Amino acid sequence: MDIIILIKAAILGVVEGLTEFLPISSTGHLIMVGDLLNFNDERGKVFEIIIQFAAILAVCWEYRAKILEVFSSLFVQDTPSQLQKRVEGNWVSVDVSRKKSAQRFAINLIIAFLPAAVLGLLFAKAIKEHLFAPVPVAMAFIVGGLIILWAEKRKHTITVETADDMSWKDALKVGCAQTLALIPGTSRSGATIIGGLLFGLSRKAATEFSFFLAIPTLFGATVYEVVKYRHLFHAHDWSLFLVGGLASFVSAFLCVRWLLRFISHHDFTVFAWYRIAFGLAVLATYYSGLVHWSAE
Repeated sequence: MDIIILIKAAILGVVEGLTEFLPISSTGHLIMVGDLLNFNDERGKVFEIIIQFAAILAVCWEYRAKILEVFSSLFVQDTPSQLQKRVEGNWVSVDVSRKKSAQRFAINLIIAFLPAAVLGLLFAKAIKEHLFAPVPVAMAFIVGGLIILWAEKRKHTITVETADDMSWKDALKVGCAQTLALIPGTSRSGATIIGGLLFGLSRKAATEFSFFLAIPTLFGATVYEVVKYRHLFHAHDWSLFLVGGLASFVSAFLCVRWLLRFISHHDFTVFAWYRIAFGLAVLATYYSGLVHWSAE
């Protein structure tokens, strides 16, 4: 395979990994960078499915213990006394309170996932036809940045310290906020994290729940797109998928860990200014003719 194509694959993989979980819109960046690299054709669409899936796997690996705990809780139906007997019999040890907490967490994820899933199925075609263009994406970048600046200037009243403490109402509110991310350039993580802050979640709770919510949301989107574009998958592209997937996995894994450290000492203002600058740069290059955005 052409080495230039593999380099483009690596670049786009890194872009996906770094932007998927930061509040700066992975979709918007992939549209723009794909244009600059001339990699926004049908082959590029299939490639984006692969690197998005790799980014999800990075989050799954980072939170594998929590994910296993949640999944195991869904299939344990024993009463407390039966659980105690099993512990004495050296089978499995299941803390009842932790089991209930894990089950509540799983239900919250389902509740938060549904709004975007329903609206995505209803309006996906219209959104791609009318909003996947330089000006709408750039405007979404700028408006999103301004909203983050406004949200960070507000006084935060924290009512939920950890993601495990969320109620189904909290989850539904975050899920509704996630629907804004159907607009290219808005940022799924940005909508859920900032939405969570506005709804009373702590910065850590909002960020971690955003990471977990990405799993069913992006898995669902991946399955849908694989079925839709299955005729475009070819075995001779395996090296392209491998390079891009690895780049996306590694960069997403490092990004998630970095962001969790970052939010312990900083707010999201820096991302807001980046979004505004990026959006203005796209508008300037578009209207000046300096860059011909193929998405137009």
